Amino acid sequence: MSVMIVTGFKGEQKKFKRVRDAYAEKESGVKALLAEKSIQPDQLEIYLRAFKSEQQLELWGRNRGGNQFQLLKTYSICQTCGVLGPKRKQGDLQIPEGFYHINAFNPTSKFHLSMRLNYPNQSDKVLSDKKYPGGDIYIHGDCVTIGCLPITDEQIKELYIICVEAKNNGQNTIPVTMFPARLTDDNFHKLRQKYKGDTDRINLWNELKKGYDLFNQNKQLFSVKFLPDGRHQVK
Repeated sequence: MSVMIVTGFKGEQKKFKRVRDAYAEKESGVKALLAEKSIQPDQLEIYLRAFKSEQQLELWGRNRGGNQFQLLKTYSICQTCGVLGPKRKQGDLQIPEGFYHINAFNPTSKFHLSMRLNYPNQSDKVLSDKKYPGGDIYIHGDCVTIGCLPITDEQIKELYIICVEAKNNGQNTIPVTMFPARLTDDNFHKLRQKYKGDTDRINLWNELKKGYDLFNQNKQLFSVKFLPDGRHQVK
């Protein structure tokens, strides 16, 4: 009897029991979710948006190379820490804010399953503590955090395999934008007033606001250029 060999990133991930179990439990539901949005599993491309104040993590998806992203699901961030504003130093308990992407998958995480963000990014390396900026920021299960984005184990099983599918399809960069809050005009005005004079926060939030508005207007990814002074050019 012939044995089908699964190769590629997905195949490597499915060597781990937790990932196999996640597929066994969640794959049919994921396929139904994608079918409802007319997205082909082998064409899936995704984008994640996190909102600290609302404790929400949005999953957006589309067929690769397509036009508009569609909202697939909103997960509750089940624990939080720190205050609104970027992470600037190891041990400050801050959840980062800014423009990131997933750069590692951990199928044997002590928080069930986890995906690491590329903190510190190019901006953080300029604006954060030069010696101890911190690191190891993950989206993970288990509902505990000292600066990460935790969701429940049941939710991370689903989100993890969706991210595996996207990467297996060739999406090497899965963007994750971390916002202090939903940057509606009203919320943005309130934040600017509350933190008036805090140029570090306000400069970053101005740039995040551009990304927030652009995506909301056309449901397409915007471009981000990291500038030498740690700021961003968003368009």
